[in-house]
Amino acid sequence: MPAAKRSIEQFVAAGTRDVWEAKYRLQDERGRSETTIEETWQRIARALAAVESSQQSHWERRFFEALSGFRFLPGGRIHAGAGTQRRVTLFNCFVMGTIEDSMDGIFDALKEGALTMQQGGGVGYDFSTLRPKGITAKSGGTIASGPVSFMQIWDAMCGTILSTGARRGAMMGTLRCDHPDIEEFVQAKCDARVLRHFNLSVLATDEFMQAVREGADWPLVFPAGAAEAPGAEFVERVWPGDARPRRCRVFRRVDARALWARVMRATYDCAEPGVIFIDRVRRADNLYYCESISATNPCGEIPLPPYGACDLGSINLTRFVNHPFAREANLDLEAVAATAATAVRMLDNVYDISNFPLVRQREVAQASRRVGLGITGLADAFIMLGVKYDSPRALQLAEEVMRTICLAAYRASIDLARKKGSFPLFRADDYTRSEFVARLPEGIVEDIRRYGMRNSHLTAIAPAGTISLLAGNVSSGLEPAYAVDYQRSVRLADGSLKTIPVTDYACALYRWLQRTDGGAPPAFAAAAEVDPHAQLAMQGALQPYVDNSISKTVSVPADFDFERFSDLYQRAYDLGLKGCTTYRPSELRGAVLQPEAERAAQCCSTEREAD
Repeated sequence: MPAAKRSIEQFVAAGTRDVWEAKYRLQDERGRSETTIEETWQRIARALAAVESSQQSHWERRFFEALSGFRFLPGGRIHAGAGTQRRVTLFNCFVMGTIEDSMDGIFDALKEGALTMQQGGGVGYDFSTLRPKGITAKSGGTIASGPVSFMQIWDAMCGTILSTGARRGAMMGTLRCDHPDIEEFVQAKCDARVLRHFNLSVLATDEFMQAVREGADWPLVFPAGAAEAPGAEFVERVWPGDARPRRCRVFRRVDARALWARVMRATYDCAEPGVIFIDRVRRADNLYYCESISATNPCGEIPLPPYGACDLGSINLTRFVNHPFAREANLDLEAVAATAATAVRMLDNVYDISNFPLVRQREVAQASRRVGLGITGLADAFIMLGVKYDSPRALQLAEEVMRTICLAAYRASIDLARKKGSFPLFRADDYTRSEFVARLPEGIVEDIRRYGMRNSHLTAIAPAGTISLLAGNVSSGLEPAYAVDYQRSVRLADGSLKTIPVTDYACALYRWLQRTDGGAPPAFAAAAEVDPHAQLAMQGALQPYVDNSISKTVSVPADFDFERFSDLYQRAYDLGLKGCTTYRPSELRGAVLQPEAERAAQCCSTEREAD
């Protein structure tokens, strides 16, 4: 077995070189280059250990051990930027400030987004603050063109930033389910030429979901002021940018089920929009007492307040499987927990070495010190353990793994608080009353009250697409394995795309150990073969141990019946999820990845570099 393990390590290293060279290998201005991935790990470990007040060499060794063998995969910005002395951010995820409903406010927000993306950060915006199409502005008498029209300016900006380097531009745009332009927003990406650099999600409230259930009318509203009209109907709503209820004009009422049907038809045909169950997000927020959330990062796993940021990392579960494919195969949960504890310290240290594009981003991020520690390679780990992705045993094992990571992460953050202090917004009574924290084991909650917390949030499950490819093409995040053999695109430093043939990691390992050139392990199931409802069930098994959120794209076969499809988002809501999106291959979008031929990557595909 040791010899076979060394051989597969060599196999993986060869297969990941293109990704490493295009994305993460340091080449400085003097022409010096890292020659191995081990040198990249050493650079990252040294940079993150440098902020420790003592035992820096000890922590450098610990950090290097966590990184080696691709056991812990920090976010792509950390891989690419840590220790380089470049003026870049190490944070993948930002939500930008509330957009003021004025031309000055709109273009100030556009500028802030451009500066953030220039340094490598993906951005999320809530466009609900922009007045609906057709309203006459009191100053100047101009007619508002609505939020979707202004999103196209952001889209053009993102495309320009994208053209300057290897990192894909990524943006999330959200709109409230009661905004008067919600129907235009829902349909926007059914034109393949529109908003290509955006992921879109509807902010669905509990009240809306109840109206859908009951078949009730649903009011579309906007804050009064510019929207005044004689004899208009008004309601009160809490609107982004203001914690107090505001007087809002009812523009019209629609059938809630008809609006929901529009959402489902658009995502069936066009793969967008996704949904964010925003009331659930806010209720479950550990910082419910001092922030309000109305947007997420580009892939949806990090709900954030205005100017919030989060640094991400994923534990590669394939590297913790002992005796893969054998009857005695098992997952080393003790090692997973130990790696999780080290990873929390590494991600926390990112706050002390990273640049921030905007001063306000630094202030908001350091006030909470959020981290998003998650998993990748889940499906491949199942395959190596001989467990089918859609089996009850898989759900049980996934829950056990995520519980292990969650509890280890919280204990590590408590320990860091004892030594380095709590995050500035920490208030013990309020924090321990939060929905998520209150469900933790009593001993952990008592220690939080006694010692504090270094980080407000600890867990998230990201797509981890590019870093999973770097680690030997392990299955991304919690997603089922895509296929045995297929093609993936890597964007090179000059902006061009290179198509590379890849094999799923578990399948490659199986072939290597079996000394064969073909075939797949008995437990292998491609994403298209896993029922969409089983995929939601997997997300549901993990969600109780994720205090941020989960990026999940439900893979749906092209021939999946619309009647069965139409209840997927409702099912996600019933499972207690915070959000969801789907992807069904179509003539408009193509496939998410390509079994045979390279496809120009869309923002909503798993190839986007949100990691």
